[in-house]
Amino acid sequence: MKLTNPLVLLVIGVGLAAAGWAATLLAARYSLATPVLPLTGLTTMGVIVVLTLVLGIRVLRWRNGKKKQLLNPILAAWTLVLAQACAYTGAMLLGWHAGIFMDQLRLWNVRSGQAITWEIAAMAGGGLVMIVVGLMVERFCRIPPEDGDAGKPPGVAGKRGKPEAEGEYAYRGD
Repeated sequence: MKLTNPLVLLVIGVGLAAAGWAATLLAARYSLATPVLPLTGLTTMGVIVVLTLVLGIRVLRWRNGKKKQLLNPILAAWTLVLAQACAYTGAMLLGWHAGIFMDQLRLWNVRSGQAITWEIAAMAGGGLVMIVVGLMVERFCRIPPEDGDAGKPPGVAGKRGKPEAEGEYAYRGD
């Protein structure tokens, strides 16, 4: 499985920032409430982050050889999927709330109370924490290459693309 590309997370964040900004403008035009998640969402985000970290540390400890028992491969795969989902969800939440925050900045001097702005900043910060933890745990799930395999792709003996042993898949190196 490929690692999450931070550029993809950035594109998702920027796209949702534009969508959040547009949604805030439409909500203000039609006298609706600002489309922000409530602060109770931080509790859910915290639970997801802690669960991802606990499972990631478990995989990291096994990978570093600190555990004697075998790691369930399904649990390791679930941990990787959870870490990627955490990073993508964090990018979405950060982008959405950053767009709303940009719209709220123009009203900073007009309003007497800034509670909604701080709520938006807290949700965006929670999204950032989710991105960081997701990418970090995803790195925990990587298995280091075996000794001697560092410079070549799996199943390739040399530049010509001949398999190392009989029965392996041929690799076309062109």
